[in-house]
Amino acid sequence: MKKIAFLLIVAFISINSFSQTKKLNVEEAQTNQMAFLYPGYIAGLKWQEGTENYTTINVENGYQSIMQSNAKLKKDKELITVNEVNESLSKLKLDSITHFYDYKWINKNLIKLGYGKRFVFYNINTKKVEFEVNLPKDASDIFYCKENETFAYTIENNLYITNNKGKQTQITNDKDKNFVNGQTVSRSEFGITNGIFWSPKGNYLAFYRKDESKVTEYPIVNVNTTPATVEPTKYPMTGQASENVILGIYNIKTGKTHFLKTGKPNEQYLINPTWNPNEKDIILTILNRGQNHAMINRYDVATGNLVKTLFEEKNDKWVEPEKFSYFISDTDFIWQSERDGFMHMYLYNINGELKEQITKGDWIVDEIKAYNKKTGTIYFTGTKNSPIENHLYSVNIKTKQIKTLTTVEGTHNCALNYNFKYFIDGYSNIKTPRVYNITSVNGKVAKNLATAENPLKEYNINLPEIGTIKAADGKTDLYYRLIKPSNFDENKKYPVIVYVYGGPHAQMVTNSWMAGASMWLYAMADKGYVIFTVDNRGSAKRGFAFESVIHRQCGQEEMKDQMEGIKFLKSHKWVDADRIGVDGWSYGGFMTVSLMTNHNETFKVGVAGGPVIDWKYYEVMYGERYMDTPQENPEGYELTSLLNKADSLKGRLLIIHGGVDPTVVWQNSQMFINKCIESGSLIDYMVYPNHEHNVRGKDRVHLIRTIARYFDEHL
Repeated sequence: MKKIAFLLIVAFISINSFSQTKKLNVEEAQTNQMAFLYPGYIAGLKWQEGTENYTTINVENGYQSIMQSNAKLKKDKELITVNEVNESLSKLKLDSITHFYDYKWINKNLIKLGYGKRFVFYNINTKKVEFEVNLPKDASDIFYCKENETFAYTIENNLYITNNKGKQTQITNDKDKNFVNGQTVSRSEFGITNGIFWSPKGNYLAFYRKDESKVTEYPIVNVNTTPATVEPTKYPMTGQASENVILGIYNIKTGKTHFLKTGKPNEQYLINPTWNPNEKDIILTILNRGQNHAMINRYDVATGNLVKTLFEEKNDKWVEPEKFSYFISDTDFIWQSERDGFMHMYLYNINGELKEQITKGDWIVDEIKAYNKKTGTIYFTGTKNSPIENHLYSVNIKTKQIKTLTTVEGTHNCALNYNFKYFIDGYSNIKTPRVYNITSVNGKVAKNLATAENPLKEYNINLPEIGTIKAADGKTDLYYRLIKPSNFDENKKYPVIVYVYGGPHAQMVTNSWMAGASMWLYAMADKGYVIFTVDNRGSAKRGFAFESVIHRQCGQEEMKDQMEGIKFLKSHKWVDADRIGVDGWSYGGFMTVSLMTNHNETFKVGVAGGPVIDWKYYEVMYGERYMDTPQENPEGYELTSLLNKADSLKGRLLIIHGGVDPTVVWQNSQMFINKCIESGSLIDYMVYPNHEHNVRGKDRVHLIRTIARYFDEHL
């Protein structure tokens, strides 16, 4: 265990505070957040394919070797060294490597080493490099298929493959840049993260092809040229023309491509195509543009014809299929749906017959991790223990008996080995920085790999408090996070910063290290602020009814819940009710401006980053799910538009926006500034010219300093 990493000291943490004296400043919190102030981790920890061994990267010798061990061995051994790989590369007259960083096991003997667009395949048995592939420098969206030893990737708007001999084949040849192949579609909504899908045996390659010819080009201005130049991006705004997506099937042997016959209308969503293991069928979800009617279809791979619609899902608000179908055999697959109000698993056969609902209850299944065919057991993560925790469970399809495999409270990240005997369990909670264990599927810890040292042991920082309050409906529990100053005195009064997101697909409060809060928020608390966050209705992990209260009226119910949080704060004598601020980004920026204008008697200071100001300026896929189109819901767009609220701004508001933001386009905040000028409302504004929807890199330190100074000066 000596060489595994750098975090083998057990931390002993006071429940109430870290009881030290060093102060954490905002700049240090942001600069050193990942390097020094977050718990250490084990580099490259993963199972060796097809074995009970796990491997890690040895960081103590400069990433020069990969170590191997298993649950039964107390010590790890050196498995591969950089020198060994370089010796083989030298014999092949290939360039040497300098370190191990990105690697993946292809099988128990073959490892893929990644160096940008260069990939080296090394056999640990023969101690030889079997082959090397160098992809073009402008290749992106790279996906490797181990069955045929071939890479698929895109260059600009076209799709290519390169095999283990280095032979490149161009699959598509669209010269019109309005046609894009092999990339993500629908602006990465619906769980879509890529546009390339290798078949299970490697005989076919499925890919998205989108036609954006009718989508408006939105002007993004590059100010770094002289004069500034326009670099437009395709941006389909709510109620306007959208993209047309089809799914291609490329046959590796014949070199021919055909497309699934998904039919009309053009503006529909094709979601998460899933190959049948036998490669004869593809399951594809077709969702209408209104996002309230999904058809789960089966297509014939050979012809592209629709075999049949297996089943349909409808909802008056929205249907949001986000998961791939999960085949457990050639004839049966698991479908995840919120149809009963919470995300659960349903077993279907290939003819669309529902065999049974596998899980149920007022909690959600998050991710299917593995399936054991011998025992009929599904391993999955979910929230059965608590809405703010993530655990690993197993369920037997026949008995429906669910077992909790992770017993320690908190947020767990787990990976099972090939024979389902063990799993790697990395977890944390508000009292525990990070622990890595090898655990057997009976729930017993077989081996502790590391217990992270408390990285904040020198700082006088309070642990966060997690609790619940009632929502505005008077019955729903909402989880909050409260961070108090390190020298907190209940007889004093403190200003409060409400840190908010509030929108779908996000959960801010979790039982994890520091309760999910960024380190700069703790630095702000150490300056003398109380930092408060509550996950209002509309946010994630709580079921469909909880989330869908926002339908056609974004911001309204969320604000009501946030104001319940304010009531809770004001019930404490140590809260200075005259000094309450609010801060948030993206949907949180929308919430910040909403609260500053709709509740101007409560909030004295606000900082809104990348805020949506009017949903008519937002994208089709996300915006229409929650608001429908402006034509269908004019009252809702009028109600939620912050352009109508500019004259209600009373406190100090700083809006921050990225000058090349392609997500919440710059037009949002600029139009709000116009309305403030027209109404005579004073406002502060900050632009980061070279940044998109968030400010990253070294400039983020400047961003955090700007936010901190604004609250220091005005709150």
